[in-house]
Amino acid sequence: MTARRVRIPDDELNWKFTRSSGPGGQHVNTSDTRVELRWSLDRTTVLDEAEKQRVRERLRSRLRDGTITVVSSQYRSQHRNRETARARLIDLVEAAITPAKRRRPTRVSKAADQRRLDAKRRRGDIKRQRRMEP
Repeated sequence: MTARRVRIPDDELNWKFTRSSGPGGQHVNTSDTRVELRWSLDRTTVLDEAEKQRVRERLRSRLRDGTITVVSSQYRSQHRNRETARARLIDLVEAAITPAKRRRPTRVSKAADQRRLDAKRRRGDIKRQRRMEP
């Protein structure tokens, strides 16, 4: 099953811009390049109730009052940080709504199990022979 591409409308996104820390000289001191993106899971119209519940369960550590926050200060450009934050949010949501694959239980083959038992028996024989000789 392929993951559904989520398209979050601009009016559901809340942006906040602050000064970024780190290298960049005077540029860092004068421009608001750090981006904080907030998206309300409770108010979104993009996801149905089942998907919202799945996102709540899988991203509960990132949720604060029903809002997911993503921060980006990777680039010196506010525009690139906006793109990065949006892409990261979409990746998070897509990963959360994708149903987990069911694990198909597997068994060790009879031949592998027999090889393991034979090796144990050989090792035990070696140790037993050491005890009898002194």
